[in-house]
Amino acid sequence: MTASGTIVLEETDAAGIASALLDARRDAGSPAMGMVMTLVIVVPDEDAEEALAAAREAAREHPSRLLAVVIGSGRGASAIRAEIRTGAGAVGEMALIRLSGEVTRHPESVVLPLLLPDSPVVVWWPTDAPDDPAGDPLGALASRRITDAAQARSRRTQALLVQCASYAEGNTDLAWTRLTPWRALLAAAMDQVDVRVSGISISAERVSPSADLLGAGLADRLRAPLERHRSQGPGITDVTLTTRRGDISVTRPDGRLATLSVPGAPDRPVALRRRDIPELLAEELRRLDPDDIYAATVKRLTRMNAEEGSAADAGKPAKKPDKKPASKPAGKPGDTAARRRSAGEQSGGNTEGPS
Repeated sequence: MTASGTIVLEETDAAGIASALLDARRDAGSPAMGMVMTLVIVVPDEDAEEALAAAREAAREHPSRLLAVVIGSGRGASAIRAEIRTGAGAVGEMALIRLSGEVTRHPESVVLPLLLPDSPVVVWWPTDAPDDPAGDPLGALASRRITDAAQARSRRTQALLVQCASYAEGNTDLAWTRLTPWRALLAAAMDQVDVRVSGISISAERVSPSADLLGAGLADRLRAPLERHRSQGPGITDVTLTTRRGDISVTRPDGRLATLSVPGAPDRPVALRRRDIPELLAEELRRLDPDDIYAATVKRLTRMNAEEGSAADAGKPAKKPDKKPASKPAGKPGDTAARRRSAGEQSGGNTEGPS
């Protein structure tokens, strides 16, 4: 063990990691685990420390076994290196596991023996997630799979749509979790004005998965047309619901304080700050049952995107048929048939050429 309270295991395996976790728990004077779940974090090496810090904060509310898995290069022989974190600042049990070589194709073989028995398993991808989290080898171990389209490094504009298209029960995205205060505030405002909504307008940054989900969710629940506008941010800056009594609006230009406007009532300020990752993660870990509203929202967003694609294709001009080159008139220089015909007339022979 190092002075910092980290047990480093070189060239180890799942049994060695499990034994080291048990030894660390005994050394800490905690023979009973007292943990409620296993949280598996699949993360690039450069983001591992930040992700573990966020998970450690969330684990203060939800004591968990934290397993950060870094899947490295698949070349060469299998190698497993692990760091067991103990001592000050550690909550529950933490292990940073780095895989390389052939074992990267089967990471579940390392993680499966480390899962707490008879406890929920949650897998979290802090940055880029697989196209199908439920079909991923590690995702298949979990009852809850958490992605974050807003933090995707590649294909950022399409990350949310990819997750929506492959939705399975137990999937969720932190872009949806960010909307909890917005959804609560809008629901409370609509309770004050019991009237049908005839239009929805949302202003947000150009790439804002949360704005896309909020628009789809409102359109699905309110059955009203949606308009999406671009703003400078941060995040969502304005949501307006049009009714015959006037507009219900929530405007948040600075990411911290919003103004709520309801017909027949004075405008009032509302705290609506942008939350950090540990707070979002802790909220998601509070409920491990399927989210039916999120399921309906992602289906609606997928359908809306497909309809927009069909409309765009329908608006494209029809492809013009290729013009065939006009045939050359007989008798012009360079026309083979004309030359043959002319030669035949001059010699009085057959114009069909040799047999």
